[in-house]
Amino acid sequence: MPILQAKNLTLGYNEQPILRNLSFEVRSGSVFIIMGGSGCGKSTLLKAFLGLVKPLSGDVFFKNTNFTQASALQQQAILRRCGVLYQSGALWSTMTLLENVALPLQLHTRLKAPVIRDLAAFKLSLVGLAGFEDYYPASISGGMRKRAGIARAMALDPEILFLDEPSAGLDPMSSRRLDDLLMELQKHLGTTLVIVTHDLHSLLDIGQDSIFLDPLTQSILAQGAPRDLLAHSQDARIRKFLSRSV
Repeated sequence: MPILQAKNLTLGYNEQPILRNLSFEVRSGSVFIIMGGSGCGKSTLLKAFLGLVKPLSGDVFFKNTNFTQASALQQQAILRRCGVLYQSGALWSTMTLLENVALPLQLHTRLKAPVIRDLAAFKLSLVGLAGFEDYYPASISGGMRKRAGIARAMALDPEILFLDEPSAGLDPMSSRRLDDLLMELQKHLGTTLVIVTHDLHSLLDIGQDSIFLDPLTQSILAQGAPRDLLAHSQDARIRKFLSRSV
C-alpha cells in the first residue's frame, strides 16, 4: 500500500488553479522528490499534504484514509505521524536545541520530563549533534540548524518526513552531508521522505522516485527516478532541467 496518494488533485488560490488533476502515489520507505522550475507549484503541493492548502478538487490519501475529507481531529491525528522540516529550520530562537526537540514530545505525549530529555538528546545524537543540547540556534551553523530541525521533525518517530528545500542556504559540502544524513535516516529508520527541491546534485543523488511539475500545462510532465528521467526522457524541458549547470 502506498503511504501517500494524490487523486485527481487540483490546487490553487482564489479559485484559480495552478496545478490540475494530479494523480500519483508515494511508496512507503522511499525518497520521493517533487521537482520543477520556479512557480510550478512545488510548495503549494507540499502545503496540501499538510492541510495548509485546501484542494479545489480531488483528494489526498494517507494510506487508506482520505485526509482531504477527514475531520479536523482526524487530520491532526494523521499529521502527528508526519514530520516537517521547513526551509529555515524554524527553530525557536529562545530555546536550546534540546528544548526545541523536546517540544513536540511535551505537547503530544504524556512522558515524564526525564524521559523526554533523554529522547530529545537521543534524536540530536542521531543527526550528529550530541554535545550541542544546550546550544541556542544562533550559536551554531546553518547546516547544524538544519540537522537540529530534522531532529525535531523526527521527535515523534514519524512515518513520513516532509522537507521543503532542505539544502537552501547551505554550501555544497554541508548540502552533501545533509543528503548523507537523510539517507541514513531513511535506511535505518524506514522513514518515507518527501522532498521539495531544485538542488540538482541532491535530487539526482538521493531521489528514488519523483514527479516533475510543469507550470505551462499545470500538471505532472513526468514521473520516475530522477536519474532515469535524465537518461531516457524525450522531453527537452526535463533534460534541460536535469542537465543544467550548477
